[in-house]
Amino acid sequence: MNSAFRFEDEKVLIGLAIIPLLLVLYLITRRYQKRQLLKWGDQLLLNRLMPDFSSTRTFVKLVIWILAFGIMVLALARPQFGTKLSEVKRKGIEMIIALDVSNSMMAEDIQPNRLENAKMAIGRLVDRLENDKIGLIVFAGDAYIQMPVTTDYMAAKLFLNSINTQIVPKQGTAIGSAIHLAMRSFTPNSDKSRAIVMITDGENHEEGAIEAAKEAGDAGIIIHTIGIGSAQGVPIPVTSASGQKDYRTDYEGKVIISKLNEDLLRQIAAAGGGTYVRATASRTGLTTILDEMNKMEKQEIQMKVYSEYDEQFVYYAGFAFFLLFIDFILNSRKNKWLQSLQIFGKRNM
Repeated sequence: MNSAFRFEDEKVLIGLAIIPLLLVLYLITRRYQKRQLLKWGDQLLLNRLMPDFSSTRTFVKLVIWILAFGIMVLALARPQFGTKLSEVKRKGIEMIIALDVSNSMMAEDIQPNRLENAKMAIGRLVDRLENDKIGLIVFAGDAYIQMPVTTDYMAAKLFLNSINTQIVPKQGTAIGSAIHLAMRSFTPNSDKSRAIVMITDGENHEEGAIEAAKEAGDAGIIIHTIGIGSAQGVPIPVTSASGQKDYRTDYEGKVIISKLNEDLLRQIAAAGGGTYVRATASRTGLTTILDEMNKMEKQEIQMKVYSEYDEQFVYYAGFAFFLLFIDFILNSRKNKWLQSLQIFGKRNM
């Protein structure tokens, strides 16, 4: 039987970050205490004055307490095992985001640059999805499927993080090719509730983008476009071999200025029956596009989910309390009987 593990409340896991701080605090405190004790005499004298003190036991108690704390944090995050994989039908839409990864998307008229700004916006869009399917296509001189349509939103974010301008070797902006690839990438036999979202600066280097958008519109696929960049244009930064910042130049040595082609993107959106939105520094426009897509008729989408999850926190909490009990009965001072067994060694300080 298939199974899956998850934490119901993953935010609680941030409490694990306290553990390194506790270790640092312990080391600082031990050093301070040792310095204070040495003011009263040398090490041999201190050993005679405190024959029952065991620094090893103190450290062991600290380790036990930290383990108990870490396991209790895991328990509070509510670990669960899914034990039943089932198919459920929910209503949603299918969308494919086609993201321009050409060199011009590195322009910094929208911070930190056009591409990174678009990736952050797509990440926020994924967080808002519930029952919809999403796919990713990247394009420059060619178009490639980065991720097929899926309801696995965590996978979508992983694929999104790996996108950069080197992912497509051929440079250019083949918008028409990206539209045709997106049309072929939807779930077979799905004839409604399909949308393509183009995120690009619109610097198209091939013909046929508007014609491809009309084909998509005739097939019932809505195309929305988001223009990212500025109309006046900016140079495209590039890092030289010496590590210094420079700007891309053409064959004549002139600095290339990348401009937003709003006219083309408006025409593509109109041909595809969708909406054009211009991205700004404060908003990318995906929220507006998502609101438009939510008005579409929803179709039934089959999803595989783990429908039954068994709570496991009681086992974690029980083990944490067991460790605390061990810590309670373990004295910081040496036990004469255990000392004869030399479990904790012969070191006194």
